[in-house]
Amino acid sequence: MTRARPPVENTRLAVRDALGEAIAGILRRPGRAALTALGTLLGVGSFVAVLGLTATLSARIDGRFTALTATEVTVEDVAVRQDEYAGPGLPADVERRIGVLAGIRDAGLWWTVRLPAGAVATTPDSRALGPDTAVLAASPGAVRAAVPRLREGRLYDEFAERTRQRVVVLGAGAADRLGITTLGTRPAVWIGGEAFTVAGVLADVRRQPDMLLSVLVPRATAEEVWGPAAPGDARLLVSTRLGAARQVAALAPRALRPDHPEYLKAVPPPDPRELRTGVSSDLSSLILVLAGVCLVIGAVGIANTTLVAVLERRAEIGLRRALGARGRHVAAQFLTESAVLGALGGAAGTSLGVLTVVGTALARDWTPVLPTAAVAAAPLAGLATGLLAGLHPAVRAARIPPSEALRH
Repeated sequence: MTRARPPVENTRLAVRDALGEAIAGILRRPGRAALTALGTLLGVGSFVAVLGLTATLSARIDGRFTALTATEVTVEDVAVRQDEYAGPGLPADVERRIGVLAGIRDAGLWWTVRLPAGAVATTPDSRALGPDTAVLAASPGAVRAAVPRLREGRLYDEFAERTRQRVVVLGAGAADRLGITTLGTRPAVWIGGEAFTVAGVLADVRRQPDMLLSVLVPRATAEEVWGPAAPGDARLLVSTRLGAARQVAALAPRALRPDHPEYLKAVPPPDPRELRTGVSSDLSSLILVLAGVCLVIGAVGIANTTLVAVLERRAEIGLRRALGARGRHVAAQFLTESAVLGALGGAAGTSLGVLTVVGTALARDWTPVLPTAAVAAAPLAGLATGLLAGLHPAVRAARIPPSEALRH
């Protein structure tokens, strides 16, 4: 009587054993493993850095918007669009009229003086500066509303405006092109053959950056020398208190021209939510593409390395199969190895991205903002990248016949 053989017990691969084998396989070739995880590291690091810098810049944009853009109103003369015989839409006493509105800090009229190219020079017979240098007629209120910062000298004031002084303030770019480096020699410039003393040089302006490449002349002086602004050329620049800009923009046309408010167009500041959303969306979509490219490169690197490892370790695979390992156990081993590489690259990339955001914020004196969800999900993204990259090599390893593997 033949005795029945006991059933063969199915082999199992515990999670701890698979993880230990994967780590041992990685440690056997640490250099290759580091280079393999580099692509995932860069991709995840870029992902975290992009989201963190976008959040930080959004907060910074909000602050700048509140401090500057939300307090600016421009009133344009559109009278000639309504009626070609209407004449100038802005009244002569525009600054007095706008000043009765609540919330006004500074306001002034400005326009570009129409002069022939090369009208600005340092001496009557010197070489002309060229067509890129504009001459702006700007009242003292308009210059103050631009929030200027002086490099040297001083701004002209209401006295210079009222007495029609022949003085100018140069933008930094215009001064450099004219070769005026100091006011100690009391330099002068010639505009259309008329001499003007340089009172000051601007280092920067927070509004109307065109002023930095221009020569600023008091409004009344410009009207006396070259005549008033042509219809549609003049604009009113208004600086308001925080929160008053939209109200001022709504009331300005009727306060300035109660008879024809349609002759004026007040441009209020944009909605801060739309500004923030637009900037954040553009920045995120642009750099997230780069992060995605890095992740793809990392996935390809992991897949190639895992595939090479499968070919190199055929004898090991055959031995494992001969000792009872099933195809799914071999697949699980290589899949775990690629997942560990992806997870390590994701963790290192997350740390690199966080350090990038914090370092950039500290260098620029910003407040770093890090999205918690993105930082928490970034290592999982590296793990998922490793799993997807190792899927094909793992399946290929599982399909290798034991007899063929042992021959290698």
